[in-house]
Amino acid sequence: MGLDMYACTLREPPAAPVDFKADEVSELHYWRKHPNLHGWMEQLYREKGGTDDSFNCVNLQLTAEDLDRLAAAIRDRNLPQTEGFFFGASDGSEIEDDLAFIAKARAALAAGLTVVYSSWW
Repeated sequence: MGLDMYACTLREPPAAPVDFKADEVSELHYWRKHPNLHGWMEQLYREKGGTDDSFNCVNLQLTAEDLDRLAAAIRDRNLPQTEGFFFGASDGSEIEDDLAFIAKARAALAAGLTVVYSSWW
């Protein structure tokens, strides 16, 4: 039990940037217990109009602009300190993996795919 985080791709863009159903996805990246990244994603989810109280098992579309903002937050070590039940702790060792995700996500967008973040805890 704990925080499992996923980035996936879709062939078609969703009808809305948050809270959409995604049936046919391909996994792009996986994180285990990286709560600060999850906290950043939750802030973005709220900015885009997401309303789920727990930010659990919901979908969030990531655009090129979102990835630019995320890359800056990662490089500046500015992900929000985030805690949750069984979330674990981010310790800074995740930076290289996070930037690898961003590179894969940018390549997926360039290939015409939609990138989605979701989590389950």
